[in-house]
Amino acid sequence: MNAIATASALSLPISFYPSTKFKSKRCAKGGFRILAIFGEQGGLVDKKNPWSTLFDVEDPRSRIPQSKGKFLDVYHSLEVARFDIQYLDWRARQDVLTIMLLHEKVVEVLNPLARDFKSIGTMKKDLADLQDELSQAHKQVHISEARVSAALDKLAYMEALVNDRLLQGRDTIEATSESPSPSTSRESLDTIRRKPPRKSLDVSGPVQQYSPHLKNFWYPVAFSNDLKDDTMVPIDCFDKPWVIFRGKDGKPGCVQNTCAHRACPLDLGSVNEGRIRCPYHGWEYSTNGKCEKMPSTRLLDIKIKSLPCLEQDGLIWIWPGSDPPTATLPSLLPPQGFQIHAEIVMELPVEHGLLLDNLLDLAHAPFTHTSTFAKGWSVPSLVKFLTPASGLQGYWDPYPIDMEFRPPCMVLSTIGISKPGKLEGQSTQQCSTHLHQLHVCLPSSRQKTRLLYRMSLDFAPVLKHVPFIQYLWRHFADKVLNEDLRLVLGQQDRMLNGENVWNWPVIYDKLGVRYRLWREGVEQGINKSTFNEPSS
Repeated sequence: MNAIATASALSLPISFYPSTKFKSKRCAKGGFRILAIFGEQGGLVDKKNPWSTLFDVEDPRSRIPQSKGKFLDVYHSLEVARFDIQYLDWRARQDVLTIMLLHEKVVEVLNPLARDFKSIGTMKKDLADLQDELSQAHKQVHISEARVSAALDKLAYMEALVNDRLLQGRDTIEATSESPSPSTSRESLDTIRRKPPRKSLDVSGPVQQYSPHLKNFWYPVAFSNDLKDDTMVPIDCFDKPWVIFRGKDGKPGCVQNTCAHRACPLDLGSVNEGRIRCPYHGWEYSTNGKCEKMPSTRLLDIKIKSLPCLEQDGLIWIWPGSDPPTATLPSLLPPQGFQIHAEIVMELPVEHGLLLDNLLDLAHAPFTHTSTFAKGWSVPSLVKFLTPASGLQGYWDPYPIDMEFRPPCMVLSTIGISKPGKLEGQSTQQCSTHLHQLHVCLPSSRQKTRLLYRMSLDFAPVLKHVPFIQYLWRHFADKVLNEDLRLVLGQQDRMLNGENVWNWPVIYDKLGVRYRLWREGVEQGINKSTFNEPSS
């Protein structure tokens, strides 16, 4: 009965249920009061019932919002949810009253004076009938309690939407559910209605030139294991070509992938004694971009552009922005107890924001990944992503998956599993084994993404030593990605033709919405988040 008590305290209220067998006389105010309750046989119940004050609650059905045939916005939906709880509170009180009256009847039947006027057979029949009615009433109370609990969850969900930055149009709206009376609640809703309409996301049309502000971050661009001595890794970042290689000291460097002499791509050449050699005329450049060898001519003071480049946690990082780089790098290592099993790099023909949108959304899994990791997953009636008020991390309900967006382009997730493709428990803490994933979505160009994927496990360490296991992981990663890729490519096609890919976000889109709001703020230069700041 805790939920019923809570609803009573809220004095707030979806559908109507058949009334009980006990009818009541409507009072002057239109409410139902215990003072004149009739039983099945029409007998008047004692007006001095000591419980009359507790059950003296007005029937809210006359004030239910008229919404039939209308498409409700979030504020109207919130109002309907509140009236649902108020009605369920009233309904639960009536059910409890029914049980009390039935108990009084039992007492009446067992009363010694009543036994003098009734046969034993009649008493047995009356008691059996009352026992059945009492059982049904108890069952109805449990149903009402469950309905109140569900309605309270719905109200909390609706209020979370109202308080969300996106649905409020960046305006703070205080919509509290603790109003003790319907009139106060109605005034609150009237105040909300006078607020400006919500500002929705608009991600449509051709991808614009990247803002310089978005470049002022450390970006992981390659795995350390892929950058051996005397080798190089060409990359594109923000529509510009770069090449990464190791200098004489073994430290990585990043220079533009264009020779200063005749604009030949340097990655077509080779690395010689810590310098990258152009294949056209042999000019050689060090990791700081300075030309240190120029065969067949006099050495000139030539330098190509280079970027700050560091190595940490098995990743090569660059700083493509014009601002001075921050002194520290974030840690992207898996949590303690995990071992890295696979590191995979892919080049994808999609804009990196669309790919991040996809990675930050798991509600699509039982529809999209039906032949890979989500095979056999059930489709829940409601999927939520629960986060701090303004955080970029949280966990899925009902999936045992923790997820985080790490600026500027990283997604980290921990999945509780019992075996591949099967979920175990309702949270990662309830699961005995886990898969940890890192996705880095480097914006190569406005329609191309360099994806770095790292997979770690906290079980089965022997898998690292299985011959050719890396090809199995690559095959599985390709299969999962291809399930998403055809959808994201379709989105990109529609987006380029003017469709808004964020037309109507819902509750399980929360993390993706907050990524878009973060990116919008950074691109406008008004909300630059750094790695050292807490994300909540």
